[in-house]
Amino acid sequence: MAKGLARLKTRADFLRVAAGRRRVVRAGLLLQAAPAPQDSADGKAVRVEAVRVGFTASRKVGNAVARNRAKRRLRAVAAEVLAREGRPGTDYVLIARAATGELPYAELVGDVEAALRRIDQQPRTRPSSPIAARGGGGGTPVQRAKEARG
Repeated sequence: MAKGLARLKTRADFLRVAAGRRRVVRAGLLLQAAPAPQDSADGKAVRVEAVRVGFTASRKVGNAVARNRAKRRLRAVAAEVLAREGRPGTDYVLIARAATGELPYAELVGDVEAALRRIDQQPRTRPSSPIAARGGGGGTPVQRAKEARG
């Protein structure tokens, strides 16, 4: 990995980033981001100045050869783009899509750059569900009926 980039390796880190609900979808990838914790899951202190990144590809991408190629391309793009434009103290997860292996490298770089710009515009905290964002729908139908009556 390039200088200033650290790897996310534990499942807990990947789940924490996914739970952060900051994501951008592009043709070649899905980018997720979350603030880095002060302590990692294994109890070691995390360098806040580092940009941490993880890579994943599901079987929807293809067989093992296609998945490994997609992750290898994402690692190369991350070393180029995230090392330069990544926000220190942020954890990123790059998820390969079916087109990741076939897209020209320049388009993949453009996708990551555009996703980084877009993800920085998203709010840091979001409601846990779309229903909660609209201000209702919580609880059982009986609880909602009681709340409606006052």
